[in-house]
Amino acid sequence: MRVILTGGGTGGHIYPALAIAKGLLARDAETQILYVGIQDGMEARLVPEAGIAFRGISGQGLPRRLSLDTLKVIGKSFKALWETKTILREFHPDLVVGTGGYVSGPVVLTASLFNIPTLLHEQNALPGITNKILARVVRRVMVTFPESIAHFGVKNKLELVGLPVRQEIGQCSREVGAKRFGLRPDRLTLLVTGGSRGARTLNQAMINVLEHLAQYPDIQVIWATGTATYSETIEEFEKRGISWERPQWRVLEYLKDMPEALACTDLYIGRAGATSLAELMVAGIPSVLIPYPFAAENHQEHNAQALVQAGAAQIILDKECDGERLWNEVDRLISQPPLLTKMGAAARTLAQPQALNKILDLCLKTAWR
Repeated sequence: MRVILTGGGTGGHIYPALAIAKGLLARDAETQILYVGIQDGMEARLVPEAGIAFRGISGQGLPRRLSLDTLKVIGKSFKALWETKTILREFHPDLVVGTGGYVSGPVVLTASLFNIPTLLHEQNALPGITNKILARVVRRVMVTFPESIAHFGVKNKLELVGLPVRQEIGQCSREVGAKRFGLRPDRLTLLVTGGSRGARTLNQAMINVLEHLAQYPDIQVIWATGTATYSETIEEFEKRGISWERPQWRVLEYLKDMPEALACTDLYIGRAGATSLAELMVAGIPSVLIPYPFAAENHQEHNAQALVQAGAAQIILDKECDGERLWNEVDRLISQPPLLTKMGAAARTLAQPQALNKILDLCLKTAWR
């Protein structure tokens, strides 16, 4: 079987596509996979690093306001259609799967015009514009959240599958996870992350939270500040005279061992990207979510609300997130262990641990064989 995967712009589109690629190869090592993405996008680096063949095409997201740049983007889009046509003729795929981002547009659209079987996967509770348009021309649309179903006009094509997460999530013991960070497994642990590059609003608020937590040596913290904001976070600690190198705190630039971190976590504090939330649900971890306010269509807030409505999370809007507001919420939750347990159980009820298998089954069912 020959499969083209496409999706890019953010890790939230790329990593699910890579999970699907690896899953297909695990089922049949003879499967030939080609990843089509933007030639200078994140996927151009991440996909080859994962050992998957990559072809780049032209592309750029439409600017929010009409301008000369709009015409340039439209020109790139037409060029991308021609480039995609060439790739399809050379590769002869049996299936094309799009996971979102503007690169999915020309690839999935062109494939559908050639009558090649096509599938979409939507990660967010509020679907992106590209996927809502493409839903009308693909064979099936796979969704992560039930809340997203109402936003598609093609109900007969929809399939609730969830979001594939790394196999290691939920498989590591609390003891092993705590040992990885030199922490104690019998103590309450907070995990804080704003993404690979960081979240300035969250980081500023967390400095205040740690000022309060300095009085609670039995509460442990794993905090990934993000590469772009690590230095300024440490400088702020030093400016305020806060000793951040404590036995119970781990202030890191980047968190490489997420499965181990989740294994020993009692409360997550961070953004509301679909991949992060899927991992929280599988691991059964309660959360305080601060959605990134500039995400396309504000989809992170919709993602967060899905967990809030299920009783699995609390939400603080980015514009309302300051040190005292965040500390009051954290203090309220950690002082009520039964509430944390109840929220964690609610998160687990939303999980789709078989998401990848469901997606792979649909791929095999849809593809030309």
